[in-house]
Amino acid sequence: MSTTSDIESTDWDYVIVGGGSAGSALANRLSADPATKVLVLEAGRNDSKWDVFIHMPAAFSFPIGSRFYDWKYETEPEPHMGGRRVYHARGKVLGGSSSINGMIFQRGNPMDYERWAADPGMQRWDYAHCLPYFKRMETTLAGGDDYRGDDGPLILERADAANPLCQAFFEATGQAGYPRTSDVNGYQQEGFAEFDRNVHRGRRLSAARAYLHPVMSRTNLTVVTRAMATTINFDGTCATGVNFTAGRKRHTANAAEVILCGGAFNSPQLLQLSGVGEAEHLRSLGIDVVADVPGVGANLQDHLEVYIQHSSTQPVSMQPHLSKWRRPWIGLQWLFRKGPATSNQFEAGGFVRSNDEVAYPNLMYHFLPLAIRYDGTTPTKGHGYQVHVGPMYSDVRGTVRITSTDPRTHPAIRFNYLSTEQDRREWVEAIRVTRNILSQDAFGPFDGGELSPGPTVKTDEQILEWVAKDAETALHPSCTARMGTDETSVLDPDTLRVRGTQGLRVVDASSMPYVTNGNIYAPVMMLAEKAADLILGNTPLEPSDVAWYRAN
Repeated sequence: MSTTSDIESTDWDYVIVGGGSAGSALANRLSADPATKVLVLEAGRNDSKWDVFIHMPAAFSFPIGSRFYDWKYETEPEPHMGGRRVYHARGKVLGGSSSINGMIFQRGNPMDYERWAADPGMQRWDYAHCLPYFKRMETTLAGGDDYRGDDGPLILERADAANPLCQAFFEATGQAGYPRTSDVNGYQQEGFAEFDRNVHRGRRLSAARAYLHPVMSRTNLTVVTRAMATTINFDGTCATGVNFTAGRKRHTANAAEVILCGGAFNSPQLLQLSGVGEAEHLRSLGIDVVADVPGVGANLQDHLEVYIQHSSTQPVSMQPHLSKWRRPWIGLQWLFRKGPATSNQFEAGGFVRSNDEVAYPNLMYHFLPLAIRYDGTTPTKGHGYQVHVGPMYSDVRGTVRITSTDPRTHPAIRFNYLSTEQDRREWVEAIRVTRNILSQDAFGPFDGGELSPGPTVKTDEQILEWVAKDAETALHPSCTARMGTDETSVLDPDTLRVRGTQGLRVVDASSMPYVTNGNIYAPVMMLAEKAADLILGNTPLEPSDVAWYRAN
């Protein structure tokens, strides 16, 4: 069933808006019953298996900033960053941002979920209740155990981090007093280790490739790309379907339930366009209010990061592989699942605490054996290396608010980066901790000097000025339709239904109450797995009451 006339004449059990990370997982689980009709509407295009820029791990910087792959969001002028507009890439393709991200798989710390569960009504979102769903979704090639799964759809490869610069990084972190850990997604997150990646046999394994494509032949599952949802239809406060455009025509899909999986920007935007949000704001745009839910679009959180870059005195970095003349050979190797293009190069990293006041790591490190920005620009033509670092659970909060009733107009996004004393203090700590690591003896044979921010940036004020000028998002927007039971929450934690409505749920990064202390792809997928059981009324997986590392 694929024509728009078929779609409009069908009474769907579930219409999923967004074929990204959460939407792909939900489509798989909800359509497992052949009697359940599931429609997925994805505004982006199909993720062709022949598209090198999607499936080649080392090519992930190419889709970012391209109108063919990226919705190309920008923030409003950030008041504490000199009025800069911070660029935000979001996947414009089936699989969503999992089709263009850095392929780093980080669950977050167990204490992230203890923090979730500490809020009233959130008890079933603690680590013990979430761990079984992390395990259900993954096949860890390093081996399953009490903490890791071994028969899920998402296959995870462990990097070998064999490059001499990666090994120097591990040695330097030990010299600086930080531990090694065998698995940052296992018993002990704190410390440094080789990273898990959403890469299998040299190709990106996006959510769509792991969850959606293997079940596309199900007759009760229909996936439509280039289909942009414009509004949710309501009968009173009960959602009855979705209006969408496809091929420049308007269509309607009727459903018993509507599930928004558009992410931290799109889901609150569609809610607001449809009359669910802060009543005064909606009325100012001429939108009829269905439900006054002020928390829609509030509580926006993210991770901001910087690159601390060094030149290398030895020719051991991956920098030469950036040369255009090498690309045909590298591409040919990749076709045979060999060579540098089979890696995302984010092979080493870890988590540390920047001060003794925090209970668990508040800094995340990604180490790269080359010096390059997300846009592909490099600070040196020679060899180099860099560390990505930034605070992980800042107390900064922002907003997503529509400014137009046109769904194609991006909402106004403001994160308020660097706006709090805690955030600024942790940024200074982050740079000082990182410089301490990179100055250890292990880097002595390689260190050709700091390229960025450079030796002239020394004082706290200079550090903050540089961060405000140079920092980029780590692309982890979240929490804009958070779960909770207080008046500022949006979703019921036990059902993920939108307050004040019926037949409407949100399942994506916007559902999170607090951003986790790592890349958010894995937590979003876990959330979708858990949500599938809540939606279907299945008996939840038994909580796993295992021990996990606490620093104190």
